[in-house]
Amino acid sequence: MLNELKPVPGARHSRKRIGRGTGSGHGKTAGKGNKGQNARSGGGVRPGFEGGQIPLFQRLPKRGFKNINHKEYAIVNLCDLNVFDNGTVVTPDLLIDAKIIKDIKSGVKILGCGTLEKKLTIKAHKFSASASEEIAKAGGTAEVIEVA
Repeated sequence: MLNELKPVPGARHSRKRIGRGTGSGHGKTAGKGNKGQNARSGGGVRPGFEGGQIPLFQRLPKRGFKNINHKEYAIVNLCDLNVFDNGTVVTPDLLIDAKIIKDIKSGVKILGCGTLEKKLTIKAHKFSASASEEIAKAGGTAEVIEVA
């Protein structure tokens, strides 16, 4: 029965109360041994420290570089835009509301994957050549928004 459930013996441990006197079983040095760096207040070494040896993360070779001017666009395929009605003005905010993208990042880029069956006015930061062509073929317009 549910009301008779109990944890397996030994599965629940009481908290170790450190530094509460000799009678607690963890008195005097509070389970930290005698002296040394780890016995001190604030003692211990930083993560990755290997006792003065060059740490692993410094020994491994580094590859490539990160471009600080890199822009990452939220990508939307044309086939994803078929959820909107004819004549809708599709903006980045509308795409977030419709849960097609999570966030705008550096901007929104429309790619020409799939076919567009609706006549839409699409406002985005970038369009691929095939996407612009496909939008025009469906009777819609592609408007480029300037990045702020």
